Amino acid sequence: MLVLIADDLPDVCNEILQNAGVEVLKKTGLKPPELDAVIKMCDGVIVRSNTKLTAPVLEKSEKLKAICRAGVGVDNIDVPAATKKGIVVMNTPAGNIISTAEHTIALLCSLSRFVPQACASVKEGKWEKKKFTGQQLTGKTFGIIGLGRVGRQVAKRAAALEMKVIGYDPFITTEISSQYNIHIVKNLRDLLAQADYITIHVTLNKETKNLITSKEFSLMKKGVQIINCARGGVICEEDLYNAIKTGQVAGAALDVFEEEPPKDNKLLQLEEVIATPHLGASTEEAQYAVAIEAAEQMAAALTGKGYKNAVNLSPYSPEEYASLKSYLALAEKMGSFLTQINNAGIQTLDIVYTGEISHKNIRIVTDSLIVGLLKPSLEEGVNLVSAPTLLAERGIKVNVTTSSNACDFSSLVAAKITTSNGETCISGTVFGKNEPRLVDINGYGVEAILNEQILVLFGRDKPGFIGQVGSLLGNKNINIAHMTFGRKEVGGNTISILNIDAVPPQDCLNEIKQLNHIDAAFLVQL
Repeated sequence: MLVLIADDLPDVCNEILQNAGVEVLKKTGLKPPELDAVIKMCDGVIVRSNTKLTAPVLEKSEKLKAICRAGVGVDNIDVPAATKKGIVVMNTPAGNIISTAEHTIALLCSLSRFVPQACASVKEGKWEKKKFTGQQLTGKTFGIIGLGRVGRQVAKRAAALEMKVIGYDPFITTEISSQYNIHIVKNLRDLLAQADYITIHVTLNKETKNLITSKEFSLMKKGVQIINCARGGVICEEDLYNAIKTGQVAGAALDVFEEEPPKDNKLLQLEEVIATPHLGASTEEAQYAVAIEAAEQMAAALTGKGYKNAVNLSPYSPEEYASLKSYLALAEKMGSFLTQINNAGIQTLDIVYTGEISHKNIRIVTDSLIVGLLKPSLEEGVNLVSAPTLLAERGIKVNVTTSSNACDFSSLVAAKITTSNGETCISGTVFGKNEPRLVDINGYGVEAILNEQILVLFGRDKPGFIGQVGSLLGNKNINIAHMTFGRKEVGGNTISILNIDAVPPQDCLNEIKQLNHIDAAFLVQL
């Protein structure tokens, strides 16, 4: 396994990967043509913010399994393109939290006391005390947009400065807000109207792009001051420039820009604006921490120990993965089984979880079932990352429910597909520690072992037809290892599941299909 470290990171990153048995190639500053050539060889790539992993670059990858961004934002990675190719994208949100929070407070203090401007003035031989009369922070209202890990640490430090901290985040809980002494406002409008200083701590996506525009500036107090250590593009730079020129905004401290490094940016011409070159995470401690985090996550991903902080994969912990591993295998085999016993296009997929499993992280189990459903019919690679996207592209709707109804098993997974030919329903569970079984097919109770080759026979309950099948298989030196039989009434319709030791040739399968009392026969390979 080979991992490319494409941006500058401390040597500890190399050491952790090498100790995990992973080969490391460190090449920084690669231009797209060079990156195209190198990425073909790589199983993993670790980047910071300089290297751009665009869709054309990712298209050149042939065996890339994981990308890790040593930092929080992943806007330099085309996540949808990676997802479609089945590449896990991870970030390292914990390593630079404190450094970014401290930088935010540094910019807050610099804004309130004109520190950069006063420093430049003194160095020019001036002594302009009156010009740089500032404001004290104690008693001022500090508005925080986004109360994730960084936002909460900023709140903690602002409270220590005896500021009144208000926050807006639609996903924050009352417990968290009380723990950090944050007064939560119900909507963004309320925060904008009350705050003397505003700081932003949200990721850049289609919802947050241009979150703050002329409309939002018009709702703010006259003379408000703005800090952005999150991502360029969250604030409309043109509108911020106009708001400063009119005096609506008294000052802005920017660590990030829409284009980095900024070129011909009018904001940098304004004395009211102080700027730093994306230094939020640029401390020795943060660099070291994210390097360790990125290397450990990459090593775990490539050695089969699971994915941590994946942004395009359903969230789960290593403990959850371990506890659900047998059900992930069951679900994937169930999906594959469903596809292989149907000859029509799938329109909808319905999944019901009953019993203990309904209280666990079923999303990753659902994704595993989708993987199985798609694998038999797709030439391109499909995995836990790409499966939901590939399914959605094919217009297949998924409905997932949980049930508290009592059943015969501690946990049960039921899956139904609807096609133009009707519905097919199966149910499965795990026996013992790791023995996936089908226990129902279209209402027929069975106990089917899900091994490599399975012969599925739909027919009628007539004496002798299993003997006929056995003879045809025996003539090809194929043993029946296990068999289960389901029927609802004597002489009625039946289903037979035969686990066989080898794949029968096509002529043998054709003979089986032509037997009396057999309506349909399928060879399922798992």
